[in-house]
Amino acid sequence: MGEKVVFYGTFVLIFSLNSIYAQQANTAAGGNSFSSKGSASYSIGQIVYTANVGSNGTIFQGVQQPYEISTTSGLNKNLTNHNLSLYPNPTAKYLILNVDAYDKVSFFQLLDINGKVLDSKPVESNYTTITVEQYSAGTYFLKLILKNLEVETFKITKN
Repeated sequence: MGEKVVFYGTFVLIFSLNSIYAQQANTAAGGNSFSSKGSASYSIGQIVYTANVGSNGTIFQGVQQPYEISTTSGLNKNLTNHNLSLYPNPTAKYLILNVDAYDKVSFFQLLDINGKVLDSKPVESNYTTITVEQYSAGTYFLKLILKNLEVETFKITKN
């Protein structure tokens, strides 16, 4: 009798394991990629992720790594016919502001996400280097100002 219980218990256990999955989530899309060196599965809309921290940075498995360059519109369109650029973005140490008509910009303001002014200096040439190395990683804004009017605002990602 004891052997039948063990047999039926093992039988039920083996067949019930077919319905258990290691990871399961409702995702928008996904698939599998294969190569001669291995395979990887991926999904869009994954709800769980892990973070691996190393001396060279952090990578979040299961989350798309953002690369964002964004410009928000200014209130004053005096520079619509002029080239404005801010690079590299995202950055870790410094930004270069390139304004071909720098006489149309009085100064810049670097603001944190709460609107606190962190740096403010006049724009005196076509190329202005702005050091951001001392600030923590996050989102910042760089406003270009002319006669107390906002000309343009750039969104900055600091690594």
